[in-house]
Amino acid sequence: MKSKKVARVRIEDVAAQAGVAISSVSRVLSGHKSVSETMKIRVEKAVNNLGYRPDHLAQSLRRGTTHTIGFMIRDIMNPFFSTIAQSCEAELRKSHYSMILINSSGTEDTEKLNFAILKSRRVDGVIASLVSETSDSVKEDLELFGAPTVLLDRKLPGVTSSAVLSDHALGVKKAVAHLLSQGHTRIAFISGPKDMYVTKNRLEGFRSAYKDADEKIFPELIRLKDFTEKYAKEETLKLFKLPKPPTAILTGGIGASGGTLHALKEIGKVPEKDVTIIALDEWPLFDLLNPPISSVYRNPELIGRYAAELILELIRGEAPRTILIPTTFHNVAETKARTNSNKGKKSY
Repeated sequence: MKSKKVARVRIEDVAAQAGVAISSVSRVLSGHKSVSETMKIRVEKAVNNLGYRPDHLAQSLRRGTTHTIGFMIRDIMNPFFSTIAQSCEAELRKSHYSMILINSSGTEDTEKLNFAILKSRRVDGVIASLVSETSDSVKEDLELFGAPTVLLDRKLPGVTSSAVLSDHALGVKKAVAHLLSQGHTRIAFISGPKDMYVTKNRLEGFRSAYKDADEKIFPELIRLKDFTEKYAKEETLKLFKLPKPPTAILTGGIGASGGTLHALKEIGKVPEKDVTIIALDEWPLFDLLNPPISSVYRNPELIGRYAAELILELIRGEAPRTILIPTTFHNVAETKARTNSNKGKKSY
């Protein structure tokens, strides 16, 4: 037997039961200040009795705004970005905005599709960690999107947007300076594409530490192409096939750190015993390692809050601006020089 279809409750039904005009119901539901307490009680009672649910899409079309923000990330599996998204959503809710989380899976084609989806949903703005900073199609996508945009750790010349950037160079310089002070000179660096802000900024700190220590960088130890676990694992294995492998490795992100750790396990190398690892981004599970590994920390909760703050500013018509957040070196492990004999002796 077919179930009986339940008629949808309309705003007219609420008005009829409350004994007020439709416009009065609308003012109560929208939180209008010029509504008496008596009117509010009557309408809310009718809403509860009838089980009325407002049509948010219709309301959005009338207002010209959806009170929805798109949040686009390149890798939903990365817990760092998950924390940013959670923090951002919590901040947006304080201003009665909801958030649509959408994943680009690290590909420009998916990112292009995501922009189209968010545009069709009429989001009021987008917060994005873009796949590329140099692709012409990315700039075209942003221009066609046409809504306020906040970029996460990305710089796009010629594109009007706000941005939350991390000062990666600050933390990386301190980390590398520490390694050099411990006698490490053959320090490997595995990170994402060299034309991206994150990598360029990290490399700036890396080079600055070497310059201050009056040491030379070994170019064969620098591997800059991808942030993925797969890439980091492959490059770590290659590094340990060199005649003179690195004595320390900086891994560019949580995924890259995981890849390097998998590679070391595969070849029987023990972190902090055979090679020092410094992760560029923290993950709580790193503390479970024995010993735990040091890291360069950027605050994902703070990044999320600032991203929400900036997108709301743009929606209000305020000028775009950039917020720079410092990074810190967390030396949670006792790094040791890898030398043939004496501690403190430089390794080449």
